[in-house]
Amino acid sequence: MNVRHILTYALQREREGKRFFEENAGRMAHAAAASIFRQLAEEEQRHVDYIQALLRRLAASDGVDDALPAPDPEPDVGPDSLFTARAVVEHLDQSVIESMIPDVAVLRTAYLIERDFAELYETAAERAEGQAKDALLALARWERGHERLFQELHDRVFDMYAGMPWGG
Repeated sequence: MNVRHILTYALQREREGKRFFEENAGRMAHAAAASIFRQLAEEEQRHVDYIQALLRRLAASDGVDDALPAPDPEPDVGPDSLFTARAVVEHLDQSVIESMIPDVAVLRTAYLIERDFAELYETAAERAEGQAKDALLALARWERGHERLFQELHDRVFDMYAGMPWGG
């Protein structure tokens, strides 16, 4: 397995994900959802930075996979991380969630993007060894956290929509 090719592909996908979240933050009807998308675009930039650092380290080591650094610090761990607390999802209870109904499709797309990222990293990790495997698994865990957030947001909004009387 060529870890450099996997990371180069992942870098492009992460940039696309960041662009998706930035563009859709401005389109979201609900302020809390727009804020989540802006914060997630920032998280995606951290993914880009992390992967670029891995690629630089790999290039400096003449392609030796064991030269990849172990993830430090662990992605999404810390008091400033959007995904370390459930407060974001709970904040939706304080708002008028019905205004998010037009955003259901965007939330579903965001969920699918994050799921695809996690599956990409998990699949690549199955074929990797050593520190390359550790780095890919860390990225997968990062994406699974994002996936869970969007799944929950989508499900809550969809449940509200399904329970609304005809005509809204």
